[in-house]
Amino acid sequence: MSAVISSLLETDLYKFTMWQAMLHRHPQTQAEYTFVCRNESAFALAELADEVNAELDHLCSLSFKADELAYLGSLRYMKSDFVDFMRIFRFQRDFIEVKTRGPTLEIVARGPQVHVMGFEIYVLAIVNELYFRRFDAPSAQAEGRRRLADKIRLLKQFGSEPTRANPFEFFDFGVRRRFSGVWQREVVSQLKQSVPEYFKGTSNVLLAKDLGLVAIGTMAHEYLQTYQALGVRLRDFQRAALEDWVQEYRGDLGVALTDVVGMDAFLADFDLYFAKLFDGLRHDSGDPIEWGERALAHYAKLRIDPRPKRLVFSDGLDVPTALHIYRHFADRIQLGFGIGTNLSNDVGLQPLNIVMKLTQANGQSVAKLSDSPGKTLCRNETFLAYLRQVFNVKG
Repeated sequence: MSAVISSLLETDLYKFTMWQAMLHRHPQTQAEYTFVCRNESAFALAELADEVNAELDHLCSLSFKADELAYLGSLRYMKSDFVDFMRIFRFQRDFIEVKTRGPTLEIVARGPQVHVMGFEIYVLAIVNELYFRRFDAPSAQAEGRRRLADKIRLLKQFGSEPTRANPFEFFDFGVRRRFSGVWQREVVSQLKQSVPEYFKGTSNVLLAKDLGLVAIGTMAHEYLQTYQALGVRLRDFQRAALEDWVQEYRGDLGVALTDVVGMDAFLADFDLYFAKLFDGLRHDSGDPIEWGERALAHYAKLRIDPRPKRLVFSDGLDVPTALHIYRHFADRIQLGFGIGTNLSNDVGLQPLNIVMKLTQANGQSVAKLSDSPGKTLCRNETFLAYLRQVFNVKG
């Protein structure tokens, strides 16, 4: 059986954009990332431990190829020194450990952040593909093709609706929870061919390169969370993270993530300065309609015209939900929709809800206080209580 990961370019774009920012600004940071499965699996994930170890051995043997480095270098926001770092980069096997505890699969990556932060997406793709290899792939893919055809049919029907002020655009965000790499490539290829007027890109950098699509992504929770442990006053960590991002990208990649400590706390920090500098906001937890209305109200309060701004939605979306949100906001602001599992793993089998999150930086716990229950990942209840107190978030 072929290796799950054969190219280091096969990860989410925002891993590279965050990686570059941390290499330039905080290369000395030590970090710990922890794997967690949030739902019940069909069999104990501990059974996969030996296969996961073998896949990680292979991952750590890979390096970037010349054409992959050239592609990274072609992205105007990727700087030449970062591409040179990628040229010599290899994952170090000593920095990641796989263990079992009863039926539980435990994976921890620990070391310099610029050497361990990249493991996340590869680990999730590896666990997913190894897990789903134990099911009937031909039957699953047949069902997946039927469901994909339904999605395409729905999008074509949507094309007959009255034109709105802003177009409907969606992207594939499905690397981390895909059925397989082969299946994700088939889905993305089919969407590009069938509905190019709506399908505008993918977070999978390898697929973007190979299929001539726009690579999509800016920042994830780990970027902002790291600033909870970088010596700034905890109350100021979001502002410090946003300021460093602005200085790093100088107008590129201008979509900010809002739910590390909840929307209230984010908007308190997202003042006129940041609201003018950033192109828009990304939703990843809580009610999307309520969140979008609050974002628009915030722009109105700051007397900023929202029409050139963009709201990106990425929390557990499917096509009907994305269209529903679009219809609500499309005449007031630009929109984008990142759809993950429902594109890359909608094959009639129960997907795994797995994550690999930053849990410590510089020996200190970090956390997010999500707008959705169940998304908080932090075992340090004392730090969680302190974070809630600082940002006035109810437990």
